[in-house]
Amino acid sequence: MSTHRPQQQPVSCSDRRPLISRRRLRVCHECDLVVALPSLSPGQKADCPRCGHTLVRRHANPAERSLALALATLITLALSVAFPFIGFEFSGIGNRIELTESASTLIGLHQPLVALCVLLTVIILPLVYLLSVCWLCIGMLLGHPLPRSPQIARTLRHVSPWMMADVFVIGTLVSLIKVVGMAEIELGLSFWTFCGFAVLLLKTTQSVDKDWLWFSLDRTGMAPPGTRAGLTASEQNLCGCDTCGLVNDIAQTRKPRCRRCDEPLHPWHGINNQATLALLAAAIVMYLPANLYPIMVTTSLGSSSPSTIIGGVLLFIQHGDWPIAFIIFTASVLVPVSKILALLWLCYVVKQEKAGLNRMNRIRLYRITEFVGRWSMVDVFVVAILVALIRNGNLMSIEPGPAALAFAAVVILTMLAAMLFDQRSIWVGANPKNNDNSKESNHA
Repeated sequence: MSTHRPQQQPVSCSDRRPLISRRRLRVCHECDLVVALPSLSPGQKADCPRCGHTLVRRHANPAERSLALALATLITLALSVAFPFIGFEFSGIGNRIELTESASTLIGLHQPLVALCVLLTVIILPLVYLLSVCWLCIGMLLGHPLPRSPQIARTLRHVSPWMMADVFVIGTLVSLIKVVGMAEIELGLSFWTFCGFAVLLLKTTQSVDKDWLWFSLDRTGMAPPGTRAGLTASEQNLCGCDTCGLVNDIAQTRKPRCRRCDEPLHPWHGINNQATLALLAAAIVMYLPANLYPIMVTTSLGSSSPSTIIGGVLLFIQHGDWPIAFIIFTASVLVPVSKILALLWLCYVVKQEKAGLNRMNRIRLYRITEFVGRWSMVDVFVVAILVALIRNGNLMSIEPGPAALAFAAVVILTMLAAMLFDQRSIWVGANPKNNDNSKESNHA
């Protein structure tokens, strides 16, 4: 249910109105509009009235909620690491692995970088995130922040995009479907607890209210005097911090940093997507070996059979596993190519005043591109699981191919390219006072 409060228009600013509290002013990092947050109740959120980006989402009892979810998630992670993950048996020969072996086996097969990607995205970074949330929430409940809380709070924004437990679950299911036709599968306790871990980790990240958290850590932060809602930050010599949300004055600083969290600020200096284009060029270069070389090599009865990404898709089709073939094709072929093309098109179109799709559709395209990029790691996780699980020498074994590292590099490079793309460039030339595509920012 939506709640509309015309008397609290967050983006209309008139000299005849009373001054809005500077504590409530925020800068939308997607369109650079300065917005005044309305009063929000638990369960409500505030969206930017120009681009629709969610600025704040309120929860009831945020510290207790996030702490409870983080502790439950840590328990499921501990169980996932402590017990057997999956196993298989074929003609009296089988194997059983633990979760961490999906990375450790790759190290033994001279793929330390791929192993590091798996270990970081599945275990280490989620663990760092959960411990950080616990540390911050305990401080909030005690009534005073614990030592180093601001520095720890800064890590949450940088860690969260790289946590891929949910993608690993999908990779595990694809691996099991690949093996189930030739062997009997055993699902260990760790498999079920890890599925719970992935769900709880997602719920934990959604429960963290960044705006409330930073206000609890520092209640003195407010926008500079004279900041006006309804105008862009750049035309007021201001810049919003992407980490803590504080509005900063950058007029007198060459390399500005946030006054509250000390994160580097990124003021608007015009369209500059060179970093995104450079990363996309590197991704295109890496995408060629990722598809031309085998991503894994299967040995059966002494005979080795290399398999490329496309070859694996065709193999699933031949066996009648159309859904799995579709998942692999989408994650490993369609998503990377579409993401590269979409970002290249956005880099081009932001410099064209009239070039297809209005600004709202462009920002929606960017959001979709940023969201789906991480799911391309499914194929890397499939390789990691199968390599650890099927290790029976010349009788039956799977080893990673050279394409595994190249494809992991493609995923990382495209994710970085999307992160470095400046969404504010989409809104160049737009009138911040024109709210034809806007919507009220309160939603119950």
